[in-house]
Amino acid sequence: MDKFLNITVLRRVTQLFFFVILVYGSLVFSTFYIGDKFTNALPALSCAYDNLGSDYCSLIPLQHQIDHGFAGFLEGSRSFFTGVLPMFITIGTFALLVVVLNKAFCGWMCPLGFFQEVIGLIGDKLKLEKISSLSKKTLQKIRPIKWFILIFLVFIFPLLTGLGFLGKEFGSPFCSICPSRILTTLATGDMSQVYVDNSSFWYMALSILADLLFGLMIALALFVRQPFCRICPMLPFQSVFKKVGLLRLVKNPSSRCSSCGNCAKACPMDIYEIQEDVKAKSNITHTDCTLCGRCVEFCPDDNTLSLQYTSFSLFSSSKDGFKKRVKQQKFWEK
Repeated sequence: MDKFLNITVLRRVTQLFFFVILVYGSLVFSTFYIGDKFTNALPALSCAYDNLGSDYCSLIPLQHQIDHGFAGFLEGSRSFFTGVLPMFITIGTFALLVVVLNKAFCGWMCPLGFFQEVIGLIGDKLKLEKISSLSKKTLQKIRPIKWFILIFLVFIFPLLTGLGFLGKEFGSPFCSICPSRILTTLATGDMSQVYVDNSSFWYMALSILADLLFGLMIALALFVRQPFCRICPMLPFQSVFKKVGLLRLVKNPSSRCSSCGNCAKACPMDIYEIQEDVKAKSNITHTDCTLCGRCVEFCPDDNTLSLQYTSFSLFSSSKDGFKKRVKQQKFWEK
């Protein structure tokens, strides 16, 4: 039983629970609120194309509201209440949820994040030679991609579509290529989202890109930790509000910290910045951080790293905890 008492096991049980709720929620629970969706602004990739789901990822209503509403407001065909207010409500609800749990929505709730971890575990069982960590140079090339996707595919392209500068194919371009759209529908037995749309060149290009991205994500997840999470626009969108998030990763300045690098090695997103020195107790929740807690688990120094909710410590690093966690890891690897 002792082998199951760690934060990673707790997180994966939580991920499985939310995978069932978010992908099959309206089937498992027939109550009004779940059947009619909790919110249209979840800070995780819970796809609206899943007819059995119990929630909406915020990115699809936001793209539609920019395309059909905000663009109309700029053109003068819509009022503030019909053109701008719905977009503000979506962003406001999203921000409120990020304040409550910060970026833990990605590390503890997102169906696509959980799916990639499962594929990674399959790669472990197949004894495939994995890339333990990406280099800093590689990360420098990859990290800007998620910002490009957020700025252009979520905001600018839908706006340009609404203003008439781009075709309707770009009204919700991120959802057109998002792997979660294919994953969550396939999980419910719906094959309709695996297709090539030949109605126009751009529809065809986007649908082919979506199929390729989904297949590439599965292939890469066998060898690399969390491949799509590294370019997902949800992380930078959340990071806009991360400073006001009540849940955070905190580092204490300590002479006990030897910059051993265990935290960065344990991090599935290869955040090397965790091991940098701090002069005062600091919120070090990085843009790429999903608050999974693995860095805290594998830190060998007492109270150097901790997950905190406001001023309360939920889980802190410790020498004894580290020794216990290493033994557990060896057990699971066997």
